[in-house]
This record gives sequence, structure tokens and C-alpha cells, in this order.
Amino acid sequence: MSGGVDSSVTAALLKHAGYDVVGVTLQLYDHGAALKKQGACCAGQDIHDARRVAEALGVPHYVLDYESRFRASVMEEFADAYLKGATPIPCVRCNQTVKFKDLLETARDLGAEAMATGHYIRRTRDAEGRAQLARAADPDKDQSYFLFATTRAQLDFLRFLLGRHEGVIRFTVGQRRGLGVAAGEPLFVVRIDAARREVVVGPREALATRALALAEANWLGEDTLEAACAQGRTAFARVRSTRPPTPGRMAMVDGSPGFVFDAPEEGVAPGQACVLYSAPDADIVLGGGFIAETVAAGL
Repeated sequence: MSGGVDSSVTAALLKHAGYDVVGVTLQLYDHGAALKKQGACCAGQDIHDARRVAEALGVPHYVLDYESRFRASVMEEFADAYLKGATPIPCVRCNQTVKFKDLLETARDLGAEAMATGHYIRRTRDAEGRAQLARAADPDKDQSYFLFATTRAQLDFLRFLLGRHEGVIRFTVGQRRGLGVAAGEPLFVVRIDAARREVVVGPREALATRALALAEANWLGEDTLEAACAQGRTAFARVRSTRPPTPGRMAMVDGSPGFVFDAPEEGVAPGQACVLYSAPDADIVLGGGFIAETVAAGL
């Protein structure tokens, strides 16, 4: 976390997505001199800003003294290159050594599963599934020029801003392909918040649903739907036309008639139909409705 907008937003997005986030800021200058610097990467005020962001997000924050590493790997080579008449690029060397080598090793030592940065670049995969770099969606902010020295091994551990989607109408819960997001494991659409224009992705286990609430229900069984829910009547529910009926019980879910699965069900999407069948053979149609709300298995 450099203290700037990009890394701060990255940390916030990861925190919001449920990851266990640890903020790390590098001190690359003498502390006394750094306090007077502004606008430079990893300077005094930036470290203070990063600490404030981490505090606001409620995540641990560490400042690592990499001054000697930065001097040896970047500044001394920078000076030597100038003396030889060359025009060096210290940002490339810093990414190549201090950030994506030394800091990455420290992240592994901390037990991290990945290291995320605020760089403007896309991490995708080739036809063989190998991680690769691609230019940022916004060409004016693209930072691929400064990251060409990133190795494949580093890419396997690195994560960048995941990306923007082209509208919630292009996605459905359970979708895996066409997300435009690369990660170290397969990702699926787990929730769509149209009001906030958010498409939330996560691992397969995040698709698991414990219960659902129904809207526009039509009841064909005995008594009433409300009575069946109050009694916790056993039944089977079918949430997709291609899925078999799944056992569970009728119940009130957040004040509405609904269904609780005996075992978590994947890919239950609001807007889809939920058809209810009789127990114990799932032979008779009891009715159904449209899925209005879902309850994740982890809640």
C-alpha cells in the first residue's frame, strides 16, 4: 500500500470481497528525509496515508524498512547508469527487484496466498492456462511498460484491480466463463447487485446456498403455503430445469415463504423459478414461485 488511491481501492475491494487482507507499505527513504517528501512513491506522507487507510478498513498494516535494499538494487545502479551515459528507468528496476522479488518473498513468509497491487494492468491466461500480462483497459493509465520484467513465477502469485464489467445483464449467478477476470483458481459469479452495479465473483464454494425466499408463489398442495412453511413440511425443490429435485423443508425465510435445503445447493439465482415437489418421491408438484432472495450456506 503506497498510500495512493490505486492501492487503497485495491485493499478496499479485497476486504469487501471477504479476503483476509494485510496492508504492507515499504519505507524506501531515510525516515527523517522521507517525512519531508510528498508525491514520491513510498515517501513519508504516503506511509502515513497508507496507515490511515488500513485503519479505516480495519486491516493490519506493516511498514517494512527496505531502504538498504532500495539503495543497493535501484539507486546505486541508477547513478552508475547515468555516469555511463545511459538513461535508466528506476521504476522498472524497483518493480523487478524490491517489489516483485523481495516484497513477494516477504508476503510468502507471512503466509499470504497472493500479493495484490494497484498497478494498472490486466492479468489474464493463455490457451494453456498460464498467467500472462495484458495492457490495461484504459490505455492512458496502462503500466505494462514498467512491468515487462515480471516473471511467470511472480505472476502466479500476483493479483491486480480485477476489472470492470459491461453491465449486469451480461452475467448470471453460477457463470464461470466470460468473466474477464483471471485468478489463481476458477471464479464464478456468486452475487449480482444491480442497484450498485456490482458483479461479485468468488470460488465455487461461495455459490453454496442454504435457503431461499419465494415471490409470486403458486400453491397446489394441501392446506396453504404459509401453513406448510409453518409446519416445516418436508419437500423437494428444483431450482433449474437441468437440476434434479433436492430434499429439504418448507420454511419462512426473512418473512416470506421459502425453502431450506438439507445440503447446500449451488448456483441458486434470484429470478429463476423454484418448483416444489412432494416427499418422499418428488412425484407430485406442490407449486412453486420465483426466487426472490437467497441465503448463503456460510451465514
